[in-house]
Amino acid sequence: MELDVVELSRLQFAMTAMYHFLFVPLTLGLSIIVAIMETVYVMTDRPIWRQMTKFWGTLFGINFVLGVATGITMEFQFGMNWSYYSHYVGDIFGAPLAIEGLMAFFLEATFVGLFFFGWDKLSKVAHLVVAWLVAIGSNFSALWILIANGWMQNPVGAEFNPMTMRMEMTSFYEVLFNTVAQAKFVHTVSAGYVTASVFVLGVSAWYLLKGRHIELARRSIGIAASFGLMSALSVVVLGDESGYTTTHDQKMKLAAMEGMWETEPAPASFTLIGFPDQEARDTKYAIHIPWVMGLIGTRSLDTVIPGIAQLVDESEDRIRSGMIAYDALMTIRADRGEVAQDIRDRFETHSDDLGYALLLKRYVDDPREATDEQIAQAAEDTVPTVWPLFWAFRIMVGLGFAFIAVMGYFFYLASFKRMQFPRWSLYFGVAIIPAPWIAAELGWFVAEFGRQPWTVDGVLPTALSVSHLSVGDLLITLAGFVTFYSILFIIEMGLMLKYIRKGPFQDVEETDRWIARHEHRLRTHDGNVPGAVPAE
Repeated sequence: MELDVVELSRLQFAMTAMYHFLFVPLTLGLSIIVAIMETVYVMTDRPIWRQMTKFWGTLFGINFVLGVATGITMEFQFGMNWSYYSHYVGDIFGAPLAIEGLMAFFLEATFVGLFFFGWDKLSKVAHLVVAWLVAIGSNFSALWILIANGWMQNPVGAEFNPMTMRMEMTSFYEVLFNTVAQAKFVHTVSAGYVTASVFVLGVSAWYLLKGRHIELARRSIGIAASFGLMSALSVVVLGDESGYTTTHDQKMKLAAMEGMWETEPAPASFTLIGFPDQEARDTKYAIHIPWVMGLIGTRSLDTVIPGIAQLVDESEDRIRSGMIAYDALMTIRADRGEVAQDIRDRFETHSDDLGYALLLKRYVDDPREATDEQIAQAAEDTVPTVWPLFWAFRIMVGLGFAFIAVMGYFFYLASFKRMQFPRWSLYFGVAIIPAPWIAAELGWFVAEFGRQPWTVDGVLPTALSVSHLSVGDLLITLAGFVTFYSILFIIEMGLMLKYIRKGPFQDVEETDRWIARHEHRLRTHDGNVPGAVPAE
């Protein structure tokens, strides 16, 4: 494949974004789990729960620091690698991004500091409040990022200003309560909860296999299994909601995910498995489940889901409509806005399709001069590469249902079998630790790759969004990012493994205070206090 600025910019951003998202889901989930554990500690006053809170909190802290560090890089990339995108939609995209920066770097970081350094400075209740504020702040920080990303998927609450040549916000309320953004938020944070639950379960299973920290591991599995089961169920339910919004707002993405080349009679079938062939416009050896796609995608029996071929024809019509808008726009710009009302009306009528005309910029400087062949090719460009989307979506969904089964099984053992875990299940618990990260990365791949060729769906093509950089600049910085992030990854894994092997800190002073407070309960029949009460 020929290297160009657009493809290298996409590769660099994809690498940094997907690396950053290695840390985000664990941060989201561990913050909640740690707050739950501290809540139990405050309610029961048992040292084991304080010990658990500190141990899992330490792992949360390591992960949090790396997540913040890699997130800063991404925010700079918007201005450095995607400067025209930042100029074109900065009025809308910049607002939630700025709020997220305030949430992450001021509010969230402040409470994280209080959490780690306030154990002996704050009362139990005050420290518990801090723990929950850390959890809420972490999740609330994710909300603003997903509002920004949701707007890129479904650009509402904004309109194009022909005089400034930029998109401008018309309703912050619509941007904030964008259905796509809200669905993405709840789906993404639930996936983070599953990630943390599997992580806690896997590490605890390793302790049980090693015969170390038995009580801490058992209690941690109990928390992880119950929280993880609820989260895994919610991921599936909320994923269904994301699919429903995609049916309305990103029809081409849905058709590509399904390998649906032609429009089917309603209700459409779901392709369980198959091998999409983009050149032949066919999904070979496909196994279909009747009605399922229609029910999931439209929640009805009579609504048609358009196929790729029909959507390409619609894109061609929108490109031709966008060319009319572009012609009117150039007239308005040339006359500095002093044009006849009919020109303005023509632009307003076709302005929603202006972005489709910009797809022609890949082939001709002036979209008004495009040939029929170039228009047809630009319409074909609206189809993303199908087979990666098709398989990424199915692997992600398969893992989602697997997490329900795994968490359900461990929840059953923890609740009804007195935490008697077969050794094979513990080995399995350790082995599946990477699985939720795979599912999460595939989910983001589907969301972002499926939006191509758009940076902002239907508004701004990716090919027009990049900065004026050279291939050499991008190759050098890409190599630098890969090297630097590889070093960070090694440091992250080294620290996590170090503290996992080391295990929880033995809080002797807190244990002694607990014994003193409950001395009358611990006395034996001969009046002696047990001399060695284990922290666990």
